[in-house]
Amino acid sequence: MKKRATKSPPKAGAKVLRSRRRTTGKPTSRLPATKLIDQRIGDLVDWRGQTLARMRTLILEADPEMTEERKWRKPSNAMAGVPVWTHDGIVCTGETYKSVVKLTFARGASLQDPSRLFNSSLDGNTRRAIDIHEGERVDAGAFKALVKAAVAQNRQSTKKAKPAAKARSGARATKPVKLLSGGNPQISKGDGDAPVQAYIAAMPGWKRDLGNRLDALIVESVPNVRKAVKWNSPFYGVEGQGWFLSFHVFTRYIKVGFFRGTSLQPLPPGASKDKNMCYLDIHEDDELDAAQFADWVKQAAALPGWDPGRPS
Repeated sequence: MKKRATKSPPKAGAKVLRSRRRTTGKPTSRLPATKLIDQRIGDLVDWRGQTLARMRTLILEADPEMTEERKWRKPSNAMAGVPVWTHDGIVCTGETYKSVVKLTFARGASLQDPSRLFNSSLDGNTRRAIDIHEGERVDAGAFKALVKAAVAQNRQSTKKAKPAAKARSGARATKPVKLLSGGNPQISKGDGDAPVQAYIAAMPGWKRDLGNRLDALIVESVPNVRKAVKWNSPFYGVEGQGWFLSFHVFTRYIKVGFFRGTSLQPLPPGASKDKNMCYLDIHEDDELDAAQFADWVKQAAALPGWDPGRPS
């Protein structure tokens, strides 16, 4: 009796229609991140610019050693990107929308908030946000206390991680992870969070930050998500339902695959030869729409997932 072959997933690189990106033909700006954030605030000539400038001042007053960065640049935000404040990891980000300025704390769910400044992203297990509308004014003292607590939390996590790393290196020398074609990490297959975190830690450059952000958004959207690494890619699923999402590193972008993508609304922009699959290609200068991504994840997790041992 012939052994039944295990079906491999739809191939991520097979003639996929890439999401359309406008290119200007001009070189990327080399201005320091601080100047680019100045530029971003200056472009906002209404109350949003004033609000973001005030919150930025409070952040830097709370922690003078804070590092300013800009991430997720794209033409729609004048290549100024999203302001990000870091100290031993991301503390918070500052996003502007038509009717709100949003300050998102990367690990806000673990912070004490006696003044109840957090009023958005309250359902997740990781992030918390402060939405500021026109005419509203956040209490300066309470906000700076929140920033200081976030920095202290990052420092504590860093201190805990260093002894663990030394213990592991003392036990045996860790071999560097091999990067395959396109910079994709070669990670042994395995179930659970550990191999997924090993994959993300080995992702090169800007892709590592994005990998952490995708993982956090997925966990926040589906708290009991099942994880594994298969075919050198992280897989996310629901127990008993199969896999609903995977992503893979390529040279210039990360490709997120939704196994039942054609059932999502709105459709993810990347098509596939597979009748059920849709893709989302994320490049370095792309700004991830976190709300839309989380909505896709929730929709996908509610559908019957992909099972390699079951006909699609």
